[in-house]
Amino acid sequence: MGTLIFALILVGLAVLALFSSVTIVRQGYEYTLERLGKYTTTLQPGFSLIIPFVDRVGQRMNMMEQVLPIPTQEIITRDNALVSVDGVVFFQVLDAAKAAYEVSSLTTAVTALTQTNLRTVMGSLDLDESLSKRDEINARLLTVIDHATAPWGIKVTRVEVKDIQPPRDIQDAMARQMKAEREKRAVTLEAEGQRASAILRAEGEKQAQILEAEGRREAAFRDAEARERAAEAEAAATSMVSEAIAKGDLQAVNYFIAQKYVDALGQFAGSPNAKTIFMPLEASNIIGSVGGIAELMKTVNEEAQAAPKRRQTALKAGE
Repeated sequence: MGTLIFALILVGLAVLALFSSVTIVRQGYEYTLERLGKYTTTLQPGFSLIIPFVDRVGQRMNMMEQVLPIPTQEIITRDNALVSVDGVVFFQVLDAAKAAYEVSSLTTAVTALTQTNLRTVMGSLDLDESLSKRDEINARLLTVIDHATAPWGIKVTRVEVKDIQPPRDIQDAMARQMKAEREKRAVTLEAEGQRASAILRAEGEKQAQILEAEGRREAAFRDAEARERAAEAEAAATSMVSEAIAKGDLQAVNYFIAQKYVDALGQFAGSPNAKTIFMPLEASNIIGSVGGIAELMKTVNEEAQAAPKRRQTALKAGE
């Protein structure tokens, strides 16, 4: 009976030892193995055997990228403005042994380190710079924190400032400033629009005056040209009449006088106040003048027809 109990105890111890020697590591984790309290190796994901009652699992390290929120803290900027700032840190464990044994509490250490450097970076900037240069703040924090945590076997992949809250009075002042800037911009744009409109209107008036002046100049040029041609025609007619008078042609004289007489009668008849026109007895001479004009035109036609015959006679005589 005693032998059977002893055998059962041995079997139970063997089963317990067997189960104690089997360790299964989940994917995304690594376990540190301690032998008699001293770190020996790191167990990778999967099935592993250890020495029961001698080896034990030390730290179960999460090897996936983790998100660590940074609590809100009040920071004084370089221009003595008090702001409330919070953030978030993304990091990943690269060396499980260092992360387990180089620092006592990894998340607490990263949080404290981030808060300290956040105060340093924000304290070196003015309030306006703190609100407008978040990318620069994130980059500086990432560089400093990643360098400081390298001995801990982790890699800081990203640091982000989530929210920056100035005091209420500063927010009100900023709102008034923004409103004033927008009103100033609106007034400036309106003034620029009025200025552009005035310039365009002046340019249009100037162009209209130029075109009007050019039109007047062209009209004056045309009128002068017409008067010049009329004068040339009048001079030519006078010259022809003078030549006819010099040759003793009385019909040309009658034509000239009759033309002037007819023009004068036309002016009398065209007067708006003239209802009745009294003609002098000498007006009957107009008929004679008209006859002289007819005779003159007949003589001119005869001369024009006889000119080719005279040229042909002259050519035959020359031959």
